[in-house]
Amino acid sequence: MKKQPLRTCMGCNNKKEKRELIRVVKNKENKISLDTTGKQEGRGAYLCKNIACLEKAIKSKRLEKALDTKISDEIYENLRGVILD
Repeated sequence: MKKQPLRTCMGCNNKKEKRELIRVVKNKENKISLDTTGKQEGRGAYLCKNIACLEKAIKSKRLEKALDTKISDEIYENLRGVILD
């Protein structure tokens, strides 16, 4: 049995399996996007599929710190949409 990689949620700081989390990725052009496949190239940060974790990450700016760039409100709204679906 293959061991699943663990990633840390930027909101609650809990470690979970990679496939249980949402990946936000920054590519070489500093473009931020949501990575639904988990295979896009670039620096990634992870969030639980939980609105409370998203709100904590926004408030503490942990996603911005992890990706070392400003994240637009549009990306946060896209995350809300993915979580609430």
